[in-house]
Amino acid sequence: MCLGIPGKVIEVHDVAGLRMGKVDFGGVRKEACLAYTPEVELGDYVIVHVGFAISRVDEDEAMKTLEILGSMGDMMAQELATMGPGMDAPAVVDDAPTAGLIAALRQVSAPARDGREGSDGTGDAEGRVP
Repeated sequence: MCLGIPGKVIEVHDVAGLRMGKVDFGGVRKEACLAYTPEVELGDYVIVHVGFAISRVDEDEAMKTLEILGSMGDMMAQELATMGPGMDAPAVVDDAPTAGLIAALRQVSAPARDGREGSDGTGDAEGRVP
């Protein structure tokens, strides 16, 4: 699941000409791209989705949203651990159906080992799919 999570901009800087910032999510600090929100200043609250600040929100709205997300238990911590630039932990798939689907997709996308595949792994030497 992907959530837009409110956080407070505590640092603003440029990285190779791209406006970036450090955003505090109630003690968890992450790097976020601020390019889509040029109006944002130090101390403002933003909604961050997959490492990108997508909108500015007022502090009251941010606090209400954080309270609701806090009531959802571990979901917010999992989202923060796997979002966007500067993430400190890799995304982890921990439910069996999703892990099984990912394994099946990897198997399907792997090139055949029987010597019949073309250069892109999808067909024979002439590109025909058997």
